[in-house]
Amino acid sequence: MVLSRLCLLILLITLLPRASLSENLSHPDAAAAGPDLRDRPFVVVWNMPTANCQKRHNVHLDLQDFGIVENRKQRFQGQNVTIFYRDRLGNYPYISHDGREVNGGIPQLGDLASHLSLVDLQLDILLRPGFSGVGVIDWEEWLPLWENNFGSKMEYRRLSKQLVSQERLDLSEKEVKLLAQQEFEESARMFMEETLRLVVRRRPRGFWGFYGFPSCFNKHKRKRDQTYTGHCHAGTKQKNDRLSWLWAQSTALYPSIYLPQRLAGSTDAALMIRHRLLEALRVASLWRHGNSNNQATPVLPYARLAFTHTLDFLNEVAARSQCLGLQTDLEHTLGESASLGAAGVVLWGEMKFAKSKQQCILLRDYIHTVVGPFIKTLRADALRCSLQLCFSHGRCARRRPNSGRSLSSVPVSVSHNDTDSASSKYFQRHFRCQCYSGWTGTWCQRKMVGSGQDKS
Repeated sequence: MVLSRLCLLILLITLLPRASLSENLSHPDAAAAGPDLRDRPFVVVWNMPTANCQKRHNVHLDLQDFGIVENRKQRFQGQNVTIFYRDRLGNYPYISHDGREVNGGIPQLGDLASHLSLVDLQLDILLRPGFSGVGVIDWEEWLPLWENNFGSKMEYRRLSKQLVSQERLDLSEKEVKLLAQQEFEESARMFMEETLRLVVRRRPRGFWGFYGFPSCFNKHKRKRDQTYTGHCHAGTKQKNDRLSWLWAQSTALYPSIYLPQRLAGSTDAALMIRHRLLEALRVASLWRHGNSNNQATPVLPYARLAFTHTLDFLNEVAARSQCLGLQTDLEHTLGESASLGAAGVVLWGEMKFAKSKQQCILLRDYIHTVVGPFIKTLRADALRCSLQLCFSHGRCARRRPNSGRSLSSVPVSVSHNDTDSASSKYFQRHFRCQCYSGWTGTWCQRKMVGSGQDKS
């Protein structure tokens, strides 16, 4: 047993990038103050590979000036936030873009035992035992429900049926499909569920979940669509309910709220993102991990500073907003998240954002002049609502989700009034409290018996 683990460790060392080893093998990064999601109204976490801006181009982004949680030296993987792609955690089975069947290709042919052994070793190498940050697993090659594997993912269905056909010559075509679906979903569940179970057990203070879950399937497909409501695709709730095993193992949920450029400045953007968040919040309220102390699972949507597949930053549309009362792209994403009661957002981006000094300067200027001040104000407003409405023992969420009322866009009649009573009335009218662990009551004013919380 010891020899086999040693062999796995040697193999892992040869596979990990040299930079990753030099930074993590001797000892993982020391963590700054982690994103304590359980008693802060709203956190913003940086999950963008921008270390080269400072390291190579001497461009400082100054994220901490705006209260943005980041890893030490802005490393992409660290003790405050880490994301594991398909080839960075265990032996995930998938079909490559060139058709290779990696680690068995389909979940049924994957080696779960060796996968979990490798995950165990990788956790020791990459994350400190006290890891309390955002932990995200990003497996996008296949989805755990058979019917959701369409388009390019149909290959997983084809290979699953082929496997059954080869082993069970006595079955009809319909029976082959039914058995293939059953075997695929059972194996997919085992890989996802057992991986989550292991990482939560080994790093129990982390906030673990899969990127892109829960899904909503409400993509806005046309630039002009008068009928678009933003509601999740029919049957989505029932499908997500079938994934109760996944939510029961997750200690955080990470839906995607990336914004396509065709929705710039459009109220359809708010509709799309609102219903994705509402579905995630519904799931979070129904299924909770055993470590949660009966607290709803934190929801931290993944957002981008730029429109999907571009380097074009989200627009504030400032002049138009002031003249016409329109909300901004940032309000549609980050603001909507805070106002609906999400625990925070994770900001993601590709290597392209740090590809050159000029691009780093553009990113820095956008942070300093647009998104940084927006985040700072948004977090301050979320904190103010928590203080005034929830006695600092909970976070605020809209009373009526579709009202559009925003923490970061307090009406002029309130924002020009410096008295606490004016803002308190606004918050009481339009928001409610979601209590932190150990607190209860309409305004989270009562400590729960046996909670262990200090008295206020």
